Amino acid sequence: MFSLRPAAALFTLGVATLISLPALAEEARYNQVSVRAEVSQEVPRDLMMVTLFTEAQNNDPAKLAAQITESLNKALGQAREVKDVTVRQSTRNSSPIYDDKGQKITGWREHAELRLESADFAALSKLTAELLDGLKIGGMDFAIAPPTRKTAEDSLLKDAVAAFKVRAQLVTDALGGKSYKLVNLNLNTSGFPQPYLRAPVMMMKAARSDAAPTPDVEAGTSQVSVNADGVIEVQMQ
Repeated sequence: MFSLRPAAALFTLGVATLISLPALAEEARYNQVSVRAEVSQEVPRDLMMVTLFTEAQNNDPAKLAAQITESLNKALGQAREVKDVTVRQSTRNSSPIYDDKGQKITGWREHAELRLESADFAALSKLTAELLDGLKIGGMDFAIAPPTRKTAEDSLLKDAVAAFKVRAQLVTDALGGKSYKLVNLNLNTSGFPQPYLRAPVMMMKAARSDAAPTPDVEAGTSQVSVNADGVIEVQMQ
């Protein structure tokens, strides 16, 4: 005699599976659209950065190190007397000098850098011109100071969210929806890199050699941007 219990059990399982399908369908989310909005603002670069260096060579590494240290200490002392100028010692390294055959060390070369930063462009420009008597200039750059950037980003965050809402509503209308739900939203900040400026460096060299007044420096602006990236779920009519 055959038993019908296994078949009955299988039929029961199949019914249970069919019953659960509507519940799974209700959990699935449809009509989801990625939306992106971006707002930006030109912000003045209010932080000036100058890199100065000293470089020399000598057959005696100890004398060479003492020479470089003396030049650095003199510049550091002079720079620390200027108000609102941040002074940082940067890289310092030495390397051997070889003969023509590249086999024997004939001397040593040492290179050391100082980095100066200030929001007072006039004071830093004047100090830089004075330090060029003993140091050489390696570069000048401008950036947005951290407090200034934070203020600009905080202001743009609200604008980015508002722009996202406008775009989300445009997408909803285009799809014929009656409303939308926000699934997720990410806010990201960015800014264009600062260019490396050489023209003011040449002007400072000319000012030092000709004993002319320290030239004015124009830092320009940088663009700060806030992106709003998110996903919305459009509720259809």
